[in-house]
Amino acid sequence: MKEKLNKIPFLFLFTFLMVMLAGCQSKTVANQEILEKATESNQITWGVKYDTKLFGSINIEKRKVEGFDIDIASALTKEILGEDAQAEFVEVTSKTRIPLLKNGNIDAIIATMTISEERKKQVDFSDVYFDAGQSLLVKKGSDIKDISDLNKNKTVLAVKGSTSTENIRKHAPEAKVLELENYAEAFTALQSGQGDAFTTDNSILLGMSSENPNYVLTGEKFTDEPYGIAINKGQDKFRETINEAIVKIKENGTYTKIYKKWFNEEPK
Repeated sequence: MKEKLNKIPFLFLFTFLMVMLAGCQSKTVANQEILEKATESNQITWGVKYDTKLFGSINIEKRKVEGFDIDIASALTKEILGEDAQAEFVEVTSKTRIPLLKNGNIDAIIATMTISEERKKQVDFSDVYFDAGQSLLVKKGSDIKDISDLNKNKTVLAVKGSTSTENIRKHAPEAKVLELENYAEAFTALQSGQGDAFTTDNSILLGMSSENPNYVLTGEKFTDEPYGIAINKGQDKFRETINEAIVKIKENGTYTKIYKKWFNEEPK
């Protein structure tokens, strides 16, 4: 009996030390100098969307993620680390992207993420790499022609954790807002009649409309949504390096080439 009792403090101490060690390791990963780590591994890990047509979506045949954000991330990786460098991609959603960044699971977020003052409290942003604006997607023939048509009898679909929810409540305060987990769920809800309109950035809605011609954008964009690359606080050197790389890919024509590939027009 005495021998068993003696083992209890030892087991408690061992468990406590293991928990503390795991916490220290997690903190070290999250706070590590990202540019230094990337240079050593010759790799940058990007958080990207997997469900956003034109920006980041899965090509089922090729079994890989493709889109504007993916190509920009790849170009930045090569500009920062060299032609042999690898861009690795991890799926994120509007809800998971900041936690994954904070935990050190990814090095940066390039996922149709609007720069906002509220988000700046949690992360730092690169310079703007894409100008978007919030709009509405409706079924062809809808009586919603503009945001002013969203009254108390209308339900608007939006994605949890996105600025779209805040904006629609500000610009159409009478409308009901139904929040879904991701873009795919929100669009499915629109198709099934759970809502009268789906709101998010016009760039994302254009991708949906291109695949579903019975659904169209209506009215003008009612916000400005500048997209930035999110980086952990305290990673100033990495952020500055990304900004320099953005300038370079714009100057050498890489940015224009990628833009035309996905949007069939010159960047404005």
